[in-house]
Amino acid sequence: MSILVNKNSKVIVQGITGAEGEFHTKQMLEYGTNIVGGVTPGKGGQKTIDETINVYNSVEESVTDTDANTSIIFVPPPYAADAIIEASEAGIELVVCITEGVPVHDMVKAKRIIDQNKTKLVGPNCPGIITIDECKLGIMPGFICKKGNIGVLSKSGTLTYEAIGQLVNVGLGQTTAIGIGGDPIIGTTMIDALKLFEEDPETEGVVLIGEIGGQMENDAARWIKDNMSKPVVGFIAGQTAPPGRRMGHAGAIVSGGDDTAEAKMSIMRDCGITVADSPAEIGKLMAEIMGVTA
Repeated sequence: MSILVNKNSKVIVQGITGAEGEFHTKQMLEYGTNIVGGVTPGKGGQKTIDETINVYNSVEESVTDTDANTSIIFVPPPYAADAIIEASEAGIELVVCITEGVPVHDMVKAKRIIDQNKTKLVGPNCPGIITIDECKLGIMPGFICKKGNIGVLSKSGTLTYEAIGQLVNVGLGQTTAIGIGGDPIIGTTMIDALKLFEEDPETEGVVLIGEIGGQMENDAARWIKDNMSKPVVGFIAGQTAPPGRRMGHAGAIVSGGDDTAEAKMSIMRDCGITVADSPAEIGKLMAEIMGVTA
């Protein structure tokens, strides 16, 4: 088991003929992701990636032809929200949007439509999601992962990889790792992902990585206290930032006294989460909880 994606996910790549789309499609195919087609308007009928992947003009065309149920978006920021909406309207069940810099105004509209259509969205401005040895959707390096029973959930991109690397070093593998993104409007919140990990029978523990700014980590901590039966190791990035500073993306909005790293870590501890003071402790703490000796 896993969350959101697995070997049966039928994936299309929106923006497959662009430089980013093409590069990461190759990486995802190498990992074993089941990519069934790509979409670039005006380039339908062509083949790409060494003539192996069909390109379609629209998501609707690709879904009709391939029965795709999952989409990943490498589309420039001005068009990314429209790409999300197009995928949702075509019946895609899960959309992963990697694009950074999508205008907030565009995302307001996109969020309303995906909610109406009950489409799941990861991102935007995220590294994606990977279910180990089954499906990689995004820009995460697959080779650092190892299959196991720990879920990884992060607002940060690179700290996701750091947590994975540490877990592997102490002998713990992962079920699924998900980077939810740091924009003000994202499709999958921390609580959304935690619910999925709680329901996943293979996931036995979760690493939760947050950042200064905003309230999402505090809400997640309280949800964990009331609903989560599995152990959680938490870390908050930005401890050394001056008061009032926010992270380099728009999601980490300053919001009062309890959005500092210190306040968030305190709330996490109060809610029963094992908190790492340094990112270097994440793997060690999870190993201790799981009874694994490195």
